[in-house]
Amino acid sequence: MISVILLMVVVAFILVMIYYYNKIVILKNRIGNAWSQIDVQLKKRADLVPNLVEAVKGYVKHERTVILSVTRARTSLLKAKTPEQKVKAGNMLADTLKTLFAVSENYPKLRASENFIQLQEELTNIEEKIAYTRQAYNDNVLELNNVITTIPGKWFRGMAKAKPRRYLEISMAERKPVKVKF
Repeated sequence: MISVILLMVVVAFILVMIYYYNKIVILKNRIGNAWSQIDVQLKKRADLVPNLVEAVKGYVKHERTVILSVTRARTSLLKAKTPEQKVKAGNMLADTLKTLFAVSENYPKLRASENFIQLQEELTNIEEKIAYTRQAYNDNVLELNNVITTIPGKWFRGMAKAKPRRYLEISMAERKPVKVKF
């Protein structure tokens, strides 16, 4: 009788171990997939920038510094290797693009350009996808961190080689309140 109970306890422990191991691995895979989706959207945004710069160049000849900062930010994104570097460079590119669009407000012919409008819409779609995939990434990070820092998942995280992950956060520039001028 004791051997049957002991066997049931061992089997239950093995099943719990398998469940948590698989759960942790699945969450790590989801995080990897979410990051890949972010990476794809960052690349699409970077690929859109040369077209945007070309569309703007003819209209904003006096705004060389803005165009150069956008170009530098794009280059930084393309050279970034780690997720942290890519997020930082992606945020920098987003900030410089906001500046470019702000400058474009001073050029009515540019704002009326069909090419510019199409590129702006494409960029808006990409930004929405980036926001959505960042949310998915952070949701999966939350779930993984909860699983591996609470009992019994904490007991099995070493087996799955899981460590708590960091959330993707917005840049300090994006945290500042928006200034509205009338």
